Amino acid sequence: MGSIGASERSALSFVVFPAGPSDAEELARVHVTSWRETYRGLLADAFLARMSEPGFARRFRRQLSEPGSGVTLVAADRHGLAGYAQGGASRRGHAGEAEIQTLYVLRTAQGHGLGKQLMSQTARALAVEGATSLMISVLRDNIRARGFYEHLGGEPEAARREPGPGGRLLYEVAYRWRDITDLTG
Repeated sequence: MGSIGASERSALSFVVFPAGPSDAEELARVHVTSWRETYRGLLADAFLARMSEPGFARRFRRQLSEPGSGVTLVAADRHGLAGYAQGGASRRGHAGEAEIQTLYVLRTAQGHGLGKQLMSQTARALAVEGATSLMISVLRDNIRARGFYEHLGGEPEAARREPGPGGRLLYEVAYRWRDITDLTG
C-alpha cells in the first residue's frame, strides 16, 4: 500500500465499523505506524524500532476472537484502515465508567474529524453497554492529543506515574467525560 498525502485523504469519507479477526494485520499496521509517528521523542527510539506488526497482529486476532473483549471500531477509506479505537470497562473500576484504552489515527488521516468520529462512535457503543461516563489516558507530554481531548470537552485529572514500555515510568493524564452523552450526541 503506498503512502497517501493528507490532501488525498481529505476528500475521502471514512467508514467506521466493528473490527473482526480478519482485520488483525491492518490493525497491527495502523498501531505500529501510529506509535512511531506519535511517540517519537516521547518513547525510546529502540523500543519503537522493535515494535512488530506480526506480533501485534497475533494479539489483535486473539483479542478479537474472544467474546466480551470490549469494543474495537476501525475506520477505513479506499486506501485501507486509517485508525481505530478500543474501549471497555474502566480499569479504575468506577461504577458506570468506561474507558477508551486506545485511539490511534494515522498522521495522513488526522485533521479531518476521524478521531472525533471514532471517539463518538466508541462512546455510543459503550453507552449501549451501560456506561454513563468515559475516560481516556494520554501521555502528559503528548500535547497534540491532550489538546484534542480538551477540545472534545474532556476534563483533565492530575498527572500520575504509570509503568510504560520496558518498565520505564511515564506520566499520564486521564481525561474524563462525566456524562458520556457529551460525546455521543
